[in-house]
Amino acid sequence: MCKMGFRRITVVVLALVLGLSLLTGVAGAKAPKYVFYFIGDGMGAAQRQAAEYYLRAQTGNEDLKLVMNQFPVAGVNTTHSADTLVTDSAAAGTALATGYKTNNGMISQLPDGTNVKTLFEAAEEKGMATGIVTTTRLTHATPAVFASHNRTRGAENEIAYDFLDSGVDFFAGGGYRHFVPQNWKWGKSKRKDDINVAQEFYEQGYNIFLTEYDTPKFRDYRPKGQEKVFAALTYSHMPYELDRDDTKVPSLAEMTAKAIEVLKKYDNGFILMVEGGRIDHACHANDPAGTIHDTLAFDKAIAEAYEFYKEHPDETLIVVVGDHETGGFGLGFGKNYFLKMDQLFDIKVTTADVLNYGAGKYDGNRSKFYSFIAVNLGLDDLTSEEKTKIERAMNIVDAGKKVKGYGGYDPVAITVTHIISERANMFWTTYAHSGSPVPLSAIGVGAEKLGGFKDNTEVARVLFSLLGLQPTKVASNQLDSLLMAAGN
Repeated sequence: MCKMGFRRITVVVLALVLGLSLLTGVAGAKAPKYVFYFIGDGMGAAQRQAAEYYLRAQTGNEDLKLVMNQFPVAGVNTTHSADTLVTDSAAAGTALATGYKTNNGMISQLPDGTNVKTLFEAAEEKGMATGIVTTTRLTHATPAVFASHNRTRGAENEIAYDFLDSGVDFFAGGGYRHFVPQNWKWGKSKRKDDINVAQEFYEQGYNIFLTEYDTPKFRDYRPKGQEKVFAALTYSHMPYELDRDDTKVPSLAEMTAKAIEVLKKYDNGFILMVEGGRIDHACHANDPAGTIHDTLAFDKAIAEAYEFYKEHPDETLIVVVGDHETGGFGLGFGKNYFLKMDQLFDIKVTTADVLNYGAGKYDGNRSKFYSFIAVNLGLDDLTSEEKTKIERAMNIVDAGKKVKGYGGYDPVAITVTHIISERANMFWTTYAHSGSPVPLSAIGVGAEKLGGFKDNTEVARVLFSLLGLQPTKVASNQLDSLLMAAGN
């Protein structure tokens, strides 16, 4: 045998041994009993830091950190889908829930339509309880990938019905419209049939909370034992945190605390996925204040899990990830090397919702609009240049024109939100997702396995291994490839 061939086999064998030892190390580690999987939809590094910088400026405490930014393990994850660099939430969520890449739009299926096992399904086979909390509709892409399988994320009525067979013990979020029949007497529905999914959940023994009117009941509910909950508290998504009326709907932190209260009753532990879903929506609309407040609300939910962790430090794992970055959000504008967070302090409503679709939407009455943004957005001192930009957008709306460059949003709303961003020295490069890697942070049992530069599929594969669940196909293929190489 030539020396070159010997060296080649030696390198391959070493790689095989290293690979086996790494996998054995993960699989052999102590399994966490309680797992919190926090997914900030659209939350990249800039979103996390903008929220932290805002908090520091608001409190005057320059040492203040978000809870998620204090965790000892940090990593960076790539997010591309199987068919494109820029992923959507369905493909990214599938990667985080199953360890497999798929095409944009697909819900826990491979591109060929094959269902792939989720962390929840595997955990339930082990006897663990599972829960989903989100600020989006429960049938939206990220929550859907943990509890259903579908070729398209748009089939929300089908996804809602699939949830009945999911085995998930706790649901809380928005979107009751997909769980109630057409012509439902208590509110509107998006279904085209008479199937009452919420009623079927009730017949399965779930405690049911539907519409904003059930918020007080949801808050007062106390589980007496191993109980199940289904709460869909709004017609569509939950409101942005900046627009949320506390008397009508609970915060993400409240829903997370309720999930913990319910799931901790289960003897074999639990895995809870919590999504800060509207971070993404605010970024799509390039709304800096909306983005920051929803990220802060997400961090408060993480704080609830961290309090639980402090009571069970030897049994708990908390993982915080983004599924992708949205908006191409940048901190620092032009030659201005400082953020001016005080420009956001007087903002009372989102531009993403209220200015695009709600009470602040420009309706042709210019005087009324200027009064609204002065009172609600702190824009009572517009420069002549800023006012010219707004007037130009108003002319477009008044003329009924459809022009490119506004991402499908209202031109006046987008112009105003960009003025706010520029005042704060922030900028946006897109109304869509970007291909930028996103940060991860973790604490607890096995957290050290999640650090470093990884693909999003690797996050799920590590969790599978830590929980002693069925190993992923990708890990097996990697070992097969090494063995084949050694044989050659």
